[in-house]
Amino acid sequence: MAFRMCEFCHQHGEGKKWYLNANNYAEDLLSDLRRQRFITRFFENPGHLAKGERSLTALDVMPDFLWKGLRRKITAKQQVKHFGQVVPIEDIERILALTTSVVRLSCLCRHVSAGKEQRYCFGVSMGPDGGGIAKLLREIDASYLVGPHTAGLESMPKEEALARIRETEREGNCHTVWTFVTPFLAGICNCSLPACYALKTTVTHKTPVFFRGEYVARVDAERCNGCGQCVKLCSFKAFKPRKKKDKAEIDALKCYGCGICRTVCVRDAIALTDRADVPEAARLWL
Repeated sequence: MAFRMCEFCHQHGEGKKWYLNANNYAEDLLSDLRRQRFITRFFENPGHLAKGERSLTALDVMPDFLWKGLRRKITAKQQVKHFGQVVPIEDIERILALTTSVVRLSCLCRHVSAGKEQRYCFGVSMGPDGGGIAKLLREIDASYLVGPHTAGLESMPKEEALARIRETEREGNCHTVWTFVTPFLAGICNCSLPACYALKTTVTHKTPVFFRGEYVARVDAERCNGCGQCVKLCSFKAFKPRKKKDKAEIDALKCYGCGICRTVCVRDAIALTDRADVPEAARLWL
């Protein structure tokens, strides 16, 4: 699905990568009561994730032409409310440099799908001790977030947060940033299938709720030894079909530019290149 990403970046990023615009992390955006209500409802009612997926599963059995327009409407609605983008670890580091504090919290998706606390999500803020977003979360009546049997909201130095996020990458999780009523950015998630509802919605149900990354992966065939580890790891099935020991080859039209495939490449045969420099994928964002 093509999308004029430049318009989104001009609107929310001052012409640059929108998630690297410090204004989108500003605490004064939380003075918007509509945004506060959205955040409260989002975390107080985790069941909305499973309900949404059940609706999409029911629609999947219909002929695609009957609900293609509905899929576009869902994506457009999400862009206004709660939308994300895939970002590689290098840009996660830049985001953390922009912000002043980080809190780690229980992953909502994994709480719903696995029924237990798994701490793969991070709130970022321009305020101390997690800022206004952390204050809101502490006030929400959600035991999985701040209950007596959880680790609660963990404030941590940015250096430690980056190290923890790198650990999730080695587990095969791709990184995404998220708005809570666009353009306010407050969340970094570390996502993988089958636990992540955003990935299932976007990839499995073909209803995008996040943008592809600003990059596309490339393989250096001379370095690649055909081990196939990158193929197994990719959540987006971006590697072309291969036989045993064939060199890895990436389908740029499927690649989301997360860069996770690099973590299992012992030959350093995979690198990220700017999406704009890959003609067939340069305008492909959804």
